[in-house]
Amino acid sequence: MIIAIDFDETLHSGKWPGIGSPVPYAIETMKRLKKDGHTLIIWTCREGEQQTKMVNWLLEKDIPFDRINDNLPGQSRIYGSNARKVHAHLYIDDRQVGGLPMWTEIYDEVCLMEANYKANNDGSHTENIG
Repeated sequence: MIIAIDFDETLHSGKWPGIGSPVPYAIETMKRLKKDGHTLIIWTCREGEQQTKMVNWLLEKDIPFDRINDNLPGQSRIYGSNARKVHAHLYIDDRQVGGLPMWTEIYDEVCLMEANYKANNDGSHTENIG
């Protein structure tokens, strides 16, 4: 699956423009999601120097990611442009309805969503889900 993950108050506990400590289980879960074959897009309002600080923090913490605010090349071909809103099967954000679940719950939900997707599509995929 393609998963878009917010940065501020989702992967770390600080308030913008600062960067705090990793949210509990965020690092471990991101590593598991990547190991499971998911595409991880960091979905953030940070740009310029603030984005550079974010990237350095992600690298220092060994948090895997594939892209930042950028669609996969195939999505640009499908939709005719590289729209500002990244295409994903799932968006993880502290501002989502109901707030941010624990990262352990997020992992369980991703596994359930992927299993349901595969069951409903007989394993044949016309787009990248992982």
